[in-house]
Amino acid sequence: QVQLVESGGGLVQAGGSLRLSCAASRSIFSIDVMGWYRQAPGKPRELVVSRSSVGNTNYTDSVKGRFTISRDNAKNTVYLQMNSLKPEDTAVYYCNARVGVVTSWGQGTQVTVSS
Repeated sequence: QVQLVESGGGLVQAGGSLRLSCAASRSIFSIDVMGWYRQAPGKPRELVVSRSSVGNTNYTDSVKGRFTISRDNAKNTVYLQMNSLKPEDTAVYYCNARVGVVTSWGQGTQVTVSS
């Protein structure tokens, strides 16, 4: 299992930007897929973006063109750059890592976008 620690959430006005970080406890080269999910109050958790170890990415339609996933291999960290934020992006954001059949989750970080 991988330990994941997220940071970078906060309160931002609509149109603003935030960058979330997810630090992994092991080399991210060894992780098959890393990604970000989010869960708004009263709604199920949903995929925001995933990135495979070979670089394939999958963004949910609502964030395409606004959010970007990236990684720093030396720091074993994955980032989520969020631009042009909207109130509907308000949610707890979770980092996710999958190695084989084992899935790990971070504790989540709150993102609140005010209108």
